[in-house]
Amino acid sequence: MIDRTTRLRWRRRFRRSKRQVEDISYQAEEQLERHFFKRLTRLPIVWRFTTAWILLLVLLIGGVIVQTRGLASYYLEAQPKAGGIYVEGVLGSFTNANPLYATNSVDRSVARLLFAGLFKFNQKNQLVGDLADSWKVTDDRGVRYEVHLRKNLKWQDGRPLTAADVVFTYTLIQNPDAKSPFGLSWKGITVSADNPETIVFTLPSPLAAFPYSMTNGIVPKHLLEKIPVTQLRSINFNTLRPIGSGPFKWEALQVSGLTPETREEQIAMSPNPYYHGEQAKLGKFVIRSFRDGKQLLDSFKKQELNGVAGLSELPSDLQRDATIRAHDISLLSEVAVFLKNSNEILADPKVRRAIVLATDTNQIVGSLGYPVASVRGPLLNSHIGYDKTLVQLGFNPAEAQKLLDEAGWKIDNQGRRVKAGKALTFNLYTQDDRQYTVIANNLKKQWQAVGIKLELTVQSDTELQTTLSLHSYDALLYGIELGPDPDVFAYWHSSQADARAQQRLNFSEYKSPASDAALEAGRTRSDPTIRAIKYRPFLEAWRNDAPAISLYQPRFLYVTHGQLFGFEPTVMNSGLDRYANVENWMIREEKTVK
Repeated sequence: MIDRTTRLRWRRRFRRSKRQVEDISYQAEEQLERHFFKRLTRLPIVWRFTTAWILLLVLLIGGVIVQTRGLASYYLEAQPKAGGIYVEGVLGSFTNANPLYATNSVDRSVARLLFAGLFKFNQKNQLVGDLADSWKVTDDRGVRYEVHLRKNLKWQDGRPLTAADVVFTYTLIQNPDAKSPFGLSWKGITVSADNPETIVFTLPSPLAAFPYSMTNGIVPKHLLEKIPVTQLRSINFNTLRPIGSGPFKWEALQVSGLTPETREEQIAMSPNPYYHGEQAKLGKFVIRSFRDGKQLLDSFKKQELNGVAGLSELPSDLQRDATIRAHDISLLSEVAVFLKNSNEILADPKVRRAIVLATDTNQIVGSLGYPVASVRGPLLNSHIGYDKTLVQLGFNPAEAQKLLDEAGWKIDNQGRRVKAGKALTFNLYTQDDRQYTVIANNLKKQWQAVGIKLELTVQSDTELQTTLSLHSYDALLYGIELGPDPDVFAYWHSSQADARAQQRLNFSEYKSPASDAALEAGRTRSDPTIRAIKYRPFLEAWRNDAPAISLYQPRFLYVTHGQLFGFEPTVMNSGLDRYANVENWMIREEKTVK
């Protein structure tokens, strides 16, 4: 039991607590009234004051930003910066990085980045020293060339590069067991080393264009000299561990795709620390191979590639993209229709002249959709010996029909030209390329107008290379590299039409004693005036015999995402010369003080 005193004590405590709660409640109401409800009337004034300060602060911040940006544009400028990974897409397949065997687009691109030659072409298409520091002709006949190497050259494995490596390279090229495609060009030339930095080339006869022959890559003697020559094409050096002296060194090869159609190779390369020139500024260079143009373009549109080499044209959707840069570079090459002189129909010079007269080259060049320079003969107008009075016959369909009549090809009641019961028809082969297909179809229409029936065969690049090696065509629409020198011996001398010839680049199988003599004489003269005189009989014979139809000087299209700093060529011998300044390519930018 709780006694009465305890109950009274609890009751007093309860009442005291109740009064305290009431006092607190009263004070809270009083404070709320004083500090909140009575100040609500001043809220608009406070709001206007606060808003004004916020707006002022925003204006100050905005002013600082505008001023900072203005000052940045005045005091700072964007400059290219080293680093980054550059990925280039190339049509074709990778098979061999060895410069002694690299022939397709992908192989040649990889070999050019990995291996340096004695000479190279700069961005102005001038022949300059690469591994070579200087050269001179040391005899009166012009057959002895002395080349001096740069000092302290090294391979990418750190070993010294000397004249012995150069002699070894050209000895391999000359060895028939090596089966290098360049063997014929070096036949009969003696290569020796006077000392570790001097190479002597002794030619069997003068050759004005010889310095242009020394641009191929040099290979290391210390890695290849013990390998049997017959096995050189299949060694790991070519595909897994190539060692060169170019601006980039080999890193890795990655292959994807389960079928030949989907197969793709990626070749990764990094800057060569022992390079004799400027250190490459790109952090890494990757070449990706593609089997067809659609796959290449799809990858480029997905921005998986920084650049694309060798497209024939830029799709319309990419033309509208402001971030795409298209570099349109003129090539010292020629696209022509080669008429195989050994063909039964095309063996008649009158028929060939009629075909030339029936060809409207201006219409064909205009159908390309982009500007190119027309070509009217076997030499470009920039070549020594070019004569504008000795060019191929112009468009004259009436004269073409007259010549065909004289050659015995008469029009029958079906509108066909026939002779001895045989129709005037032959096959034209060309590459599976939109621009070549357009040209071929235009030729078909033009020749049909004078009674010539043309059948077209369009082939992939791989198939066409087989066709070229066998000369299994009647006529061929194709492009050939000419370069800065007028020596076109390889394309028009009768020896190059022989089935036993190593390269067999005389696609027309043209044979003319007068032409042969002129080509042989012209290539042995170094004086420009004399060379021009010597080439004149060749130009006369070529025009009269009409072994081909010259069309135009092609362009090389190089497309990039954004700007590629350091890439500024204006004319090139071939697409491979896009790498003339590759060690200075950059894709990154940074702001620096002016």
